[in-house]
Amino acid sequence: MNSASLANRRGAIWALPLAVLLAAAGLMVSDLGGIASRLAAMQFDSYQYLRPRPYEDPGPKTTLTVRTLQIDSASIAKFGPWPWPTATLAKLTDELKAQGAAIVVFAFPLDKQDAASPQQLAASLPPGPGTDLARTALARLPSPDDALVHAMGQLRTVTGFALRPTQGGLDPGPQTEITIDGPESASNALREYDFASAALPRIEKASAGIGALNLSPDADGKLRAIPMAYRWKDKIVPSLEAETMRLAAGQPAITLRAQSGGLPVIDGGTRFSAIKSGLIDVPLRKDGALAVYFSGPRSEREISPAALDAGTLGAGTLKNAIVYIASPDSVFETPAGPRSEAEIRAEAMENILLGTALKVPAGLTAQLILLAVTGIGLIFLFVRFGALWAGLFAGAVIFAIQAFTWDMFASTQVLLDSTTPSFALGFAFLAGLAARSVEFLRARTELRSAFADALAPSALDKIARQPALLKLDGETRNVTYLSCGVRDYAELSESFRDDAAGFTRMMRSALMPLVKEVFGQGGTIDHYSGEGFTAFWNAPLDDGEHAIHACEAANRMTIALARVNEQLAGERRLDGTAFKPIEIGIAVTTGPAIAGGFGDSGRMAYSVTGDCTALAESIRALSQQYGPAVIVSDDTRKAAERGFAFLEVDYLVIGSRAEPVKLYAMLGNPLMRASPKFRAMATFHEHIFNSLHTQQWEKTRELIDQCRKLSGASQKMYDLHLKRVEYFETNPPGADWDGAFRPVLK
Repeated sequence: MNSASLANRRGAIWALPLAVLLAAAGLMVSDLGGIASRLAAMQFDSYQYLRPRPYEDPGPKTTLTVRTLQIDSASIAKFGPWPWPTATLAKLTDELKAQGAAIVVFAFPLDKQDAASPQQLAASLPPGPGTDLARTALARLPSPDDALVHAMGQLRTVTGFALRPTQGGLDPGPQTEITIDGPESASNALREYDFASAALPRIEKASAGIGALNLSPDADGKLRAIPMAYRWKDKIVPSLEAETMRLAAGQPAITLRAQSGGLPVIDGGTRFSAIKSGLIDVPLRKDGALAVYFSGPRSEREISPAALDAGTLGAGTLKNAIVYIASPDSVFETPAGPRSEAEIRAEAMENILLGTALKVPAGLTAQLILLAVTGIGLIFLFVRFGALWAGLFAGAVIFAIQAFTWDMFASTQVLLDSTTPSFALGFAFLAGLAARSVEFLRARTELRSAFADALAPSALDKIARQPALLKLDGETRNVTYLSCGVRDYAELSESFRDDAAGFTRMMRSALMPLVKEVFGQGGTIDHYSGEGFTAFWNAPLDDGEHAIHACEAANRMTIALARVNEQLAGERRLDGTAFKPIEIGIAVTTGPAIAGGFGDSGRMAYSVTGDCTALAESIRALSQQYGPAVIVSDDTRKAAERGFAFLEVDYLVIGSRAEPVKLYAMLGNPLMRASPKFRAMATFHEHIFNSLHTQQWEKTRELIDQCRKLSGASQKMYDLHLKRVEYFETNPPGADWDGAFRPVLK
């Protein structure tokens, strides 16, 4: 395993989110299974639920108001169950005229004669001399259909025909001319039917307008829009709403506006944008339907037929009103809940008159561009900065586009689909997160296989996320190096000659807690051996406080060893004797080193090598002669002085180094450094080394004798320096002596 292979695998993280984005784009273009449409519909429904259209009577703005004949229980009690006889309809139409209604819209089929008419009764009589007279008399009586035709002739009425996929009735008569302002090919978006079932010819002739009665719910059964035109055979025919709009505008014709736009192939072609008649200009969806902005049920809109017949309506209630009459059994599910057909059509007309119809621009091109730009940004952040920044970016984009589309709806009634691109971006992030997790786990597994004994779990995780951090090719870094070993290891192992298992168990129980402390401070294990281990900081991961962390690890190691010795004190060897306390020596140095991968193709290990690594091993070998467990070099002392108490213990030349090294014992934390005992000892040591440097041998002896009496003084260290004084007395170092001891005494 190498860093390049990890980086290459990490680069593959972009593939899965890119695939999700491409699939989402294809889904948006094709609307496969109606998924994109349903997501958009859910968003638009939630908008209407959260902010329904404030009800407003169109009368003050347009002189026309909108009402529905609400077939309530009182009306059913008076006129009987629906459908009502033609005579009842004729009577109500006359009463609507008397109340000042401007337009009456019959939103139900009028394609059959009244079953209770005299003519229908005459036709039902059996032939024969006994019934001829009655048949003739009935045929001469006035027809309720004639009464309805007469009533319809007194005011403007709109009736309808039902478009059908199969043959089922009479074809409707001439319809209002509809022209297309723009590409004629836009008509291909209209719903197409081959057959129709028209109203009775007399009723149709008496109507001021005739339009298609069809209402077309979406695939999920909800009615969100009303088509304003249809294709029937080879012509474009108006809907009931389009004809009512034309009459309200007082115009003889209707114009559908169409336009081209979008990306070729993907979102090209023509689409409808609006319908116009006179001064009324209403935005449409691209399929020629009016997107209704619902306000919900309103009592101001509803008129009881019973109250109309009784003459108890308030004065002017129906003046200049467009009145809808529809079957009470015709109910549709809408974004505002279940609504009767009369209410739905009335709300559509209020939208037309007030200009509050929802605008649904063809925004697929904008959606695809948005998805492409944000998707590229998401993938870049995944590859360059990781899942956190990618997630923050995705969340921010989704929030921004949701906020923007909500504002567009709330302020201008424009419906922009932000749910589909939001879901696409969200799933792309989840795909990237999944790919990142898989690659992370795979990389972590490989790293653990190669470096589990060397790197802390936190470091393994970080390198697994950013493989480039592990530079196996080599680099020069300033590191802090720690060498730890058990003192008197050879003698200790010899004493366990007959208990190898006990010795191994003892060493494992002693060293493993120490390694744990190294990992806890972010260190990397370099080498293990039977007697100890080495570790380093600031490689492969940056650590600006590497000297502090190494010293803290050393300090914690001494504490951990004390706990181990307490535990060993309660155990026994095979021969029944107690375990002796284990002593360790720790050396810590700081300096430049070469860091990188060392080894062959079979086993690659990350390590550091340099003067500081050799120095640490040498200092650790000498540490026993000073007494304290932790001895550090001058460079380490300078880098970590603010965090620990350091006491100078030697100044000597080690190994092949030309320059002498000052060594310090680490005795504790800043509290120790501030204690009177430590300050007194530090002062004595300063004088001891000054007197040594100036070759004042007798004064040095006196100072050492005084310092021995201080609490915590290391007698072994002072014995060492007294031997050196004896050596210098018989071997004077010369006038140019730098104060360093070279021939190390054993």
